[in-house]
Amino acid sequence: MLPLDSPTFAALMAPLGPYEPAPHLAVAVSGGADSMALALLAHDWARARGGQVTALVVDHGLRPDSAAEAAATLSRLDSLGLMAKGLALHGLTRGPGLAARARAARHAALAEAARRLGVLHLLFGHHAGDQAETIAMRLLSASGPAGLAGMAALVETALLRLLRPLLAIPPGRLRATLLAAGVGWIEDPSNADPSALRARLRRARGDAAGDGILTRAAVEAAIARGQARAATACTVARELAARVRLHPEGYAVLAPGVLSAAALAALLRGLAGAAHAPASAQVAALAACLRPATLGGVRVQPAGRLGPGWLLTREVAALAPPVPAQPGVVWDGRFRLADGTDPPAGAEIGPLGPPGPALRALPAARALPAAVLQTLPALRHGTDLLAVPHLCYPDSLASNRMRLDFAPSVPPGGAPFVPTAPG
Repeated sequence: MLPLDSPTFAALMAPLGPYEPAPHLAVAVSGGADSMALALLAHDWARARGGQVTALVVDHGLRPDSAAEAAATLSRLDSLGLMAKGLALHGLTRGPGLAARARAARHAALAEAARRLGVLHLLFGHHAGDQAETIAMRLLSASGPAGLAGMAALVETALLRLLRPLLAIPPGRLRATLLAAGVGWIEDPSNADPSALRARLRRARGDAAGDGILTRAAVEAAIARGQARAATACTVARELAARVRLHPEGYAVLAPGVLSAAALAALLRGLAGAAHAPASAQVAALAACLRPATLGGVRVQPAGRLGPGWLLTREVAALAPPVPAQPGVVWDGRFRLADGTDPPAGAEIGPLGPPGPALRALPAARALPAAVLQTLPALRHGTDLLAVPHLCYPDSLASNRMRLDFAPSVPPGGAPFVPTAPG
């Protein structure tokens, strides 16, 4: 196969951005051929625009050789003139759901590293073969039309834009790119592990180069479904903008009337801080007849004194346990401790719970429904309540020093925030 050249890669990047001058990109590099080729291509692309690339290499610690492989990859990137940073994962253990747990931990580490670098765009080297396997896995799990669109070339999160410019490129071309440049790579033995579904599907596909007719058909189908998914997302955004008011305390008010299942799914996912929406059949049933209910970690009830319509709040029983209060940490998938904050050592972020009389008497608390109050994030040190920033407790100065922003990982796009300030 022909190597992937700079003009072709530039054409792949054109619809994705970034569009600013002198862009700084982060690239997830495992050391394998696909991510190494992406690092080279992205480096040339950024340098031609006066920018730079930082390669992020994650040591997952799941194999005895993983640390040595990460070190070898960092050395190889350095010899090619690429800036690189190593990241180590801790606490991963073998057992049920290992692939999903490892992927979530890896993505969290990559996102945090990109944030610390001040980088907006994080690139992944997923290619046509990966896309075909993803679609097959989703077919086996009975995914709906949106899931069968496969991986998206562009995903916008609260802090990052995730780019996958190589989804239509056969992996054989990426290896050809490295061979032409005289650059080596590491073969991860886990890619051939027969206990992994993706590896079994790869073997069944029998198309290592990724240019076979079935792989091409899967990629073309994903592109068509992806365009339909994008059109649906635009429709959902308009619907949410017209019908929903999001509040910085992490709740929403939905105007009376019919809401599509797609829009309701996006709203539930965002309010729950979840990566995925609840089961489509359950969402469709609730959208067809809105009523008091709990679904996907979100409670739906009449808006009451907030006016006509529906109040959607986080389900108390589904709230996450406390986490150490460190700048940038996210609690419950929804509230992020702002950079520049200075919480005391040993402090934690967790749910406020039922507020006492003193808190209920605060002006900001009186303006909030009771269902919202106990789901607010609070900072504690042991049993001592340090701050409830959304209530300006104990005061505005302390709240600013320990600010918590409503920033779900997948925001319900299109729903406008109400620009209210506590108190």
